[in-house]
Amino acid sequence: MSKPLKIAVSNQKGGVGKTTVAINVAGALADRGNDVLFVDLDPQGNATENLGMMERYDDPEPNLFTCLTDSTERERVREIICDHDEMDLIPSNIDMTAAEPELTLSRRSGEQLALLLDMVEDDYDVILVDCPPFLGNLMDNALFATQNVLIPALAESTSKRAFELLFDHVDALEYDYEIGIEDIGVVINRIDVRKTQATEMIEWIESAFEGKPTWKVRERAAIQKSLDSGQSLAKFDPDCDMVNVFDEIAVEIERVAESQVADGEATA
Repeated sequence: MSKPLKIAVSNQKGGVGKTTVAINVAGALADRGNDVLFVDLDPQGNATENLGMMERYDDPEPNLFTCLTDSTERERVREIICDHDEMDLIPSNIDMTAAEPELTLSRRSGEQLALLLDMVEDDYDVILVDCPPFLGNLMDNALFATQNVLIPALAESTSKRAFELLFDHVDALEYDYEIGIEDIGVVINRIDVRKTQATEMIEWIESAFEGKPTWKVRERAAIQKSLDSGQSLAKFDPDCDMVNVFDEIAVEIERVAESQVADGEATA
């Protein structure tokens, strides 16, 4: 069996709708028949809350923190996986607020999530990791474990600096670990076409990421309503026009998965 495609949904700039994008991409993949594992690596637990699993945020051991930071607890990861109608979820936990300093003490500090996912990856077609909105050990773990990144961003000038910081960090990680991290594409989120700046920034992003897909998600009330209901947009309101955008992202992810499998077989 081929390994699942793993993707980090990442932008260290807060407020870009990262979790919204991650949940709706996961929902679109599930709607297309994929078995999806969603990992909420953000200590704030927004995805855990949006998927209706906030009661698991205060779980005692085992939880994501113990499985990530204690190698003797790692094999208990299946005990912390939640069943959701659309996907499986590894929820965040209140103890994850201490994960950054705790991981610093690990001998292989950037590899702990990869070792954790190795325990369950055969059960899934795609694993999505919702990253915290800051650079650090958790982000390193997500990027090392997945080696693929999907970038949500806003059509605002501040996104330029955020892209620069993210890719500087990716370059350093690639050098330190001797790996390659694939850029899946950019999801331009919460677009308001009435704003001139939005149009200009969309053009800048498309030019900066020439050769990579960019997807445009417009503001829709149904998107927030779907999260309030604990569902992805595809499940909550399949007639919403933005469902098609998330489906296009899912199609591209499936294409990347097939391509990476083919490349792996060619080099085997």
